[in-house]
Amino acid sequence: MNRILLISFPVIVALLAAGCSSNTESPTRQAIAGSKADSKEVAQFANQEAQRQSEERDAATPRPTIEPAPSLTQAELQPVSLPPAPKTPASLSESQTVVAAAPTKAAGEVGRTAPSNRFIGQEQRDALRAPSEPTDREQYAHQEENPVKRAAEQPVSTFSIDVDTAAYANVRRFLNEGRLPPQDAVRVEELINYFDYDYPLPEGRQPPFQVSTELAPTPWNAKTLLLAIGIKGYDLPKTQLPPANLVFLIDVSGSMNAPDKIGLLKSALKLLVRQLGARDKVAIAVYAGAAGQVLEPTPGNQKAKIEAALEQLRAGGATNGGAGIQLAYHLAREGFIEGGINRVILATDGDFNVGTVNFEALKDLVETQRKSGVALTTLGFGTGNYNDQLMEQLADAGNGNYAYIDTLQEANKALVEQMSATLLTIAKDVKIQIEFNPARVEEYRLIGYENRVLRREDFSNDAVDAGDIGAGHTVTALYEIALKGSGGALTEPLRYGQTAPAATPHGDEIAFLRLRYKQPDSAVSQLLEWPIQREQAISRWQAASDRFRFAAAVAGFGQKLRGGRYTGNFGYDDVLALARHARGADPFGYRGEFLTLVGLAKSLDPGKHEEQGQAIR
Repeated sequence: MNRILLISFPVIVALLAAGCSSNTESPTRQAIAGSKADSKEVAQFANQEAQRQSEERDAATPRPTIEPAPSLTQAELQPVSLPPAPKTPASLSESQTVVAAAPTKAAGEVGRTAPSNRFIGQEQRDALRAPSEPTDREQYAHQEENPVKRAAEQPVSTFSIDVDTAAYANVRRFLNEGRLPPQDAVRVEELINYFDYDYPLPEGRQPPFQVSTELAPTPWNAKTLLLAIGIKGYDLPKTQLPPANLVFLIDVSGSMNAPDKIGLLKSALKLLVRQLGARDKVAIAVYAGAAGQVLEPTPGNQKAKIEAALEQLRAGGATNGGAGIQLAYHLAREGFIEGGINRVILATDGDFNVGTVNFEALKDLVETQRKSGVALTTLGFGTGNYNDQLMEQLADAGNGNYAYIDTLQEANKALVEQMSATLLTIAKDVKIQIEFNPARVEEYRLIGYENRVLRREDFSNDAVDAGDIGAGHTVTALYEIALKGSGGALTEPLRYGQTAPAATPHGDEIAFLRLRYKQPDSAVSQLLEWPIQREQAISRWQAASDRFRFAAAVAGFGQKLRGGRYTGNFGYDDVLALARHARGADPFGYRGEFLTLVGLAKSLDPGKHEEQGQAIR
């Protein structure tokens, strides 16, 4: 009896297990079993079911407002609900990775640790960089180069003079960092005017400057002529300057917290303070989220007190530049010196981000304030978020000048060596107008001064603002001219245009130069005029003055950095050869430094290292 029971027990257990399995099988499994599906069909059905459920959840989940990831092909999608885990396809490049995401995650979500079913390549990873990584937000105004104009159609050219030099120092900064500057950062006239030229000094103070002209073959085009107009203001030693009422308006916002900003700024202003005397006075105002006074008007001989106030400055906070400007002008008006120098010196990176931040509104504010007789000088500092456009335009609107301080040596040049030119204005609203003789001139173009061009009627309108000249300043303007029959014209004459007569009552004149200016304390302009004769032109470029040839070399370099639209095959080697032979006296080494910068630009240029130029040396 016992043996029978031992044999029957396994059979009973097996029968009971079979019965339980049959009774608990789901309808879905019964359907699959009934159709005798193999394992592949089971996996396919499970995938389809998981995909359907994921799509339903995605449709029901609100999508974030960020841009969705780009759609991928079906081959790139991997199953996520069945083992084994998906492997990276062999076709993926090494720069790609697989990031998994659970199907419960809405498409486009970021910041989760759950896996994603999309492949993220290098470009997508770059877009997800940490927000603290520094970005380049420097701002430059875009200016198209002055076009070629036919003298028969537009014989008159009018522009405001410019004594700013910031673009040269900024270009130098880019080249020393190992990169070519953006084209919009290159203002050719500011590169030219960075250098001093030995133009003849005026005989006295009325008129306050002397005008010189030269005419010679163009170094980058033997078929055209280059006309140079040079202006030299009377000089005044620092010891003979009138008393100065200066307000240092200093940006101490968070964006200034860098050695090349607030650190360099303090050292630069200390150089200027050490040039002042007991008759001068300095006040210091600062601005960040709000504006405030740091130092009351203090005699210039109390240098320790002024320097201590500078040294205690620390950067932090937002940038309310508009409030700072209003406070600085208020302080300057309170300490106004009749017959003296009254000037606000704004030192900043131009990154205004609270208060009055609109570009035109800030210009309007400065234009309104300048009517009080207080001028504005802007000193630019720093990189990364530098606002060149704002700094230049504020100085223009404030009847002042603009310098970019990239080194302490540049601060010494602007605030010590050229202190008289920086602080003392000897002529304001200086405008130049040239009328070309269409009987002698086919075409012309003004090199640089793109943002200084004026309407013809602005020349005689004393309400129109223009540039100012400081004591000892030099200003140079260049025109490229194609004479009649020279073969240098780039445009075709109009079929129905009026043809200029071959003979004119003005004989050999190729142009007529007019210049208007105002005395610093006058609202009425004065007019000066000179004819320019064809016989002034020299036939050989080598016979031109050193100052003319060096200015032409700088102009060629500036145009090259802007793309060389009108300079043909004139290359870096041509610039170097021209500048070396015209270097002349170089007491401060600025011209030698220029040669170094040209060599740097040649090495950094991604194109050919040198074109075979046809320059006249």
